[in-house]
Amino acid sequence: MQWETLSDAIRIAIDDTHRFGTDAFLLEHFAAVRGIDTVCDLCAGCGIVGLLMLRRERPPRSVAAVEIAPGAVELMRQSAAASSLSAFTPVEGDLREIRTLLPAHSFRLVTCNPPYFPEGSGYLCPEDSRRRARHEQRESCTVGEVCAAAAWLLQYGGRFCLCQRPERLTDVLLAMRQNGLEPKRLRWVQQRPEKPPWLFLAEGKAGAKPGLITEPPLIVENADGGYSDEMKEIYHIV
Repeated sequence: MQWETLSDAIRIAIDDTHRFGTDAFLLEHFAAVRGIDTVCDLCAGCGIVGLLMLRRERPPRSVAAVEIAPGAVELMRQSAAASSLSAFTPVEGDLREIRTLLPAHSFRLVTCNPPYFPEGSGYLCPEDSRRRARHEQRESCTVGEVCAAAAWLLQYGGRFCLCQRPERLTDVLLAMRQNGLEPKRLRWVQQRPEKPPWLFLAEGKAGAKPGLITEPPLIVENADGGYSDEMKEIYHIV
């Protein structure tokens, strides 16, 4: 186990299997949590998205972090204890059984960094936990199951934010609408302006009317190959 510092007050425990990447920072930034929000983070891994929210100047009221892998849940417990976070609650369980884990309509915001690859595609990681994190499969979850869990958790008008690979856009928007989470915001992520997107961020709202806003793309690098000004803000680089 290793420790990384997220703020003066918050540290996160990680290991070789349960780590985090740029997409977690992008998702947290896109979700734009508010101080009145109660949050549930699905496929939480080591808890990075929820912990980033709690380091904000106006953090959410609470974060429940749902994760199926026991090792990742233990890391979250270690992080919560080390940082004295009473507002952060790791929840061990399968989001496909969300009705047995958390009460209905009890959150204002749900986030998810889900498995990116549909079953039968991409390189299959030999480790179970990494395979679950990357691929939809019988021991993991599909986009539809993620959206169904979010719909169960959200209050009317609540928001669901997730990140995914560009080729999954149709799957995500269709699954959102089928589960009563009307797609309202979409943002592409590009390494540079001339490069094709490698990720998208989407928000659906429970019970909302149709109407999708496409926001300006998030550019990761500037012309010199360093981080763009927005990425510096996201990473808290002065």
